[in-house]
Amino acid sequence: MPRSASFFKEDIIDGKMYAVLAYLSILCIIPLILKKKNPFVLAHGKQGLVLFVAQVGVMILSIVLPLIFPVLMFGLLIFSFWGMIAVLRGEMVDLPVIAGISQKIDL
Repeated sequence: MPRSASFFKEDIIDGKMYAVLAYLSILCIIPLILKKKNPFVLAHGKQGLVLFVAQVGVMILSIVLPLIFPVLMFGLLIFSFWGMIAVLRGEMVDLPVIAGISQKIDL
């Protein structure tokens, strides 16, 4: 479900590099700080932040349930890859579950 039509082309071109960083674990903080005014980067940054928090949660959960770690981390890795592909295509994709949570974040 790409929704690239809701962003200006200038925002997409200007923010692609930063939006890709949003899906690289802790680096999601960089676009949220440096390109907060760019709506394309902000949308991807919020999703990246939710993915990062989920990764930390999975790591903590793996202490109690070590068998669940590889499965959940692989799923989060797929979501990150999916988000990066969408950025490179200049689109915004709503990642299942992640997008719903990220839209509630107010920065």
